Amino acid sequence: MTSELKIGIVGAVGRGQSFRVAFDANPVTHIHAVCDVNEEQLPEAQELLGAEQAYTDYEQMLEKSGVDAVVVGTPMPFHAPMAIEALDRGVHVMSEVTAATSVEECRDLVAAAQRSDAVYMMAENYTYQRPNVLVSELVRCGLFGDVYYAEGEYLHELKELNEITTWRRKWQTGIDGVTYGTHSLGPILQWMPDDRVVRVCCEGSGHHYTDPRGDVYENQDSCVMLCKMAKGGLVKIRVDMLSERPHSMSNYSLQGTTGSYESARSKGERPKIWLESLSQDKNTWSDLADLENEYMPKIWRTASEEARKAGHGGGDYFEVMDFVNTIVDGTPCPIGIHEAMDMTLPGLVSQESVADDGNWKDVPDSREWV
Repeated sequence: MTSELKIGIVGAVGRGQSFRVAFDANPVTHIHAVCDVNEEQLPEAQELLGAEQAYTDYEQMLEKSGVDAVVVGTPMPFHAPMAIEALDRGVHVMSEVTAATSVEECRDLVAAAQRSDAVYMMAENYTYQRPNVLVSELVRCGLFGDVYYAEGEYLHELKELNEITTWRRKWQTGIDGVTYGTHSLGPILQWMPDDRVVRVCCEGSGHHYTDPRGDVYENQDSCVMLCKMAKGGLVKIRVDMLSERPHSMSNYSLQGTTGSYESARSKGERPKIWLESLSQDKNTWSDLADLENEYMPKIWRTASEEARKAGHGGGDYFEVMDFVNTIVDGTPCPIGIHEAMDMTLPGLVSQESVADDGNWKDVPDSREWV
């Protein structure tokens, strides 16, 4: 690279504001343009993000601003269409989760990524959280043996948030099934490398809450999706965005032939691990943090203060770093188009399963669409 990458952020008034620290800290990037339909608050977002240009029309930003890459931080139904528009113009894309809201959109997005020379990355920030990165390294080192079972949970009551960000009322709690499962499934797929979900079944716990208008939420309170993996393993994903309870949005467990892991489920708890090769007692857990000095990967070992304080447990910082590295020097994208599909498609297919009395449904492999 001989010049800075010009970054455009769409959804700048809301989620897009979270990315300034990461782009400002990168010597080859500059936030050049912002876009949002909220015309009243857009000038404030422009100033906060330090952008020279501001738009209320996304196509105009793509056509006129000269941006090299865009961050799509808009509501879920706009992720795929906006990513496709950018890719078709040769503009690199980092898209918020989920990648798309239907299997048909996924097909269109994969086709766009294949015909474009631009980079596509899905911004699944939970894969970058400190404990999840360490567990990935322990798996890579073979300390879990043959990994065959995992659980992920996203428990985030958001009924009030539904009324503020109204798109959630349809796309997250207005459709039955696992509508927002990538935060739970994403890290697990990295703990089961070279594997993917081949079929799912999904059931819910019923409907116990109504919105302020008295309408029952279409999404059942707790939806559980079972995922059968290509290599024979099993994964359980639970998503609950309605039940009255404290938030607990990053619960995980992992089981292998020689190791077991359970994340902290509430404040005051610590992530715990048992590894056969390092433990003297089969019935005693160890603190995951005890393994940081020997096994923590470099990104967290040498993390700057900005990275440590970034949103989503540092994920907002590190995903930008990987996105930029892929553009600049061709480093393989850790969550490229097919990894994004592996994280997104099971949840979409779960919606078909729950509508069909929980019957198992095959999950397509996006690699076969190419």
